[in-house]
Amino acid sequence: MDHSHMDHSRMGHGDMDHGGGGPMCNMNMLFTWNTKDLCIVFEWWRVSSTLSLIVSLITVIAVVAGYEALREGIRRYEAWVNRRAETAPRQNRVGGTSRAHVIKAVLYGIQNFYAFMIMLIFMTYNGWVMIAVSVGAGIGYLIFGARTTATKDTACH
Repeated sequence: MDHSHMDHSRMGHGDMDHGGGGPMCNMNMLFTWNTKDLCIVFEWWRVSSTLSLIVSLITVIAVVAGYEALREGIRRYEAWVNRRAETAPRQNRVGGTSRAHVIKAVLYGIQNFYAFMIMLIFMTYNGWVMIAVSVGAGIGYLIFGARTTATKDTACH
């Protein structure tokens, strides 16, 4: 049925309740510098002022630097497990799934979850947030990545 001939100008939708009561999160799918009603990953992480933008950007930097700390901690744990396995007598080496392997699997899962959360932060498509992710990665690498090479493996940021 074609409704193109109908006049919809008097059909106001402004008083319809869409839930939430407050302003909606600004969800961009294109690059922007706009911070009005910017939500970062969660509806409750809303940028509503210059101060909240600055606090959010500092938080993003800290979260991403924390990811680099986690990666370094996992590298150290794996190196410790490998050193311990190499020094163990041959008859004490156990094949199959060991406790250390289960712990490494759990840490791997946590690392991937963390990386994907950073990816979602980056996907706000907000230039300020994107810069904060990059700064956090650089600071985290500066502090925690001194023993590794600059080439990264499986990083979403």
